[in-house]
Amino acid sequence: MYADPPAPRARGRNEAPPPAPTGPDGVQHPWRFNPDYTRLVEAWEEVLPRLETLSTALDKAYSLARSPQTWDAPVGERYVEDIREWRRSLALYRHAVLTAISDAAEDTPRWVRTTDVPQPFW
Repeated sequence: MYADPPAPRARGRNEAPPPAPTGPDGVQHPWRFNPDYTRLVEAWEEVLPRLETLSTALDKAYSLARSPQTWDAPVGERYVEDIREWRRSLALYRHAVLTAISDAAEDTPRWVRTTDVPQPFW
């Protein structure tokens, strides 16, 4: 089994943006929370419960398939191996999806400068 990568963190209640930098034009540009980062947090929160549901369903099917009361024929082991392979494939898929979201969140800045500050015309 793979360990889940770190989840992107939603904006904290008391989290403040960095100090507003002064641009080359001498105007301070305030920060806002990056909407792309917010979408990654939402994607994580949407995908994780669905993956958990799939994993739970396959785990239940696997435990039922391994039960001696389920199969009394030698062919039953083939079905158990199929479910075992599906569980392995789901674990790989889960790891790939969550890692992709986590890596994208790692590369995405949490705060971005706003450009909606009035700019002087030259």
